[in-house]
Amino acid sequence: MPIRTILVDDEPLAIQGLELRLEPFDDVEIIETCLNGREAIRAIKTHKPDLVFLDIQMPGFDGFSVVSGLAEVEPPLFVFVTAYSDHALKGFETGAVDYLMKPVDTDRLADTLERVRLRLSEKRAAEEVVQLKEVIAEHAPEAHEALPESAEQPASNRYEKLINIKDRGQIFRVDVDSIERIDAAGDYMCIYTGDNTLILRETMKDLERRLDPRRFQRIHRSTIVNLDLVKQVKPHTNGECFLVLGSGAQVKVSRSYRDVVARFVH
Repeated sequence: MPIRTILVDDEPLAIQGLELRLEPFDDVEIIETCLNGREAIRAIKTHKPDLVFLDIQMPGFDGFSVVSGLAEVEPPLFVFVTAYSDHALKGFETGAVDYLMKPVDTDRLADTLERVRLRLSEKRAAEEVVQLKEVIAEHAPEAHEALPESAEQPASNRYEKLINIKDRGQIFRVDVDSIERIDAAGDYMCIYTGDNTLILRETMKDLERRLDPRRFQRIHRSTIVNLDLVKQVKPHTNGECFLVLGSGAQVKVSRSYRDVVARFVH
């Protein structure tokens, strides 16, 4: 299904740039563009989009005011797009899917859209379960009362808890909670746990789909880290920084993914 999308930014060139970056994604349908927050609220209430790319710093009615102005309606998914990293933490606190820095990196945008697709899939699955329950309640009330508790909720846990890895002639069953980081080397993934390093033949994209994005995040084009195992953030030059993991390993966060660091700022 198409992802019905609205773009909001007070700079027309910024909207044009985002439109160009979104062109390769066939499932993204841009249904409206807005140059200020008030326009955005009207458009969102009128069109009921799936997704809104929202600038934060706009005169008069900023991006956070737009989110607040939709309190009485079912909100779409939001992705904040801004030139300033200062608002990243507040952006995530609003429940935004992601927070992108200008100029938007194409690979980073692709990661964000994967997250959007997952959220929309979960939402639609939940709606289908509710509709099914209503039909059963209307036409077969006895069957509805007999439904087990688990049948009333969509399958929310779709991510792997164990990953089987064939390495050095053995099959290892790896608990994903123990995975500290993952490095890509072509079609091979180096899986680092606290006391072991294993090689998995799989692409980064395929492996990402199997891991919970709320915990496992890219910090570089070829590196994923388990956010739960980050112990320290060390600023570096040129807007980059290092994450210190539980094992003591240090991994660099590239500038394209530096918004991930906002999740550790308190």
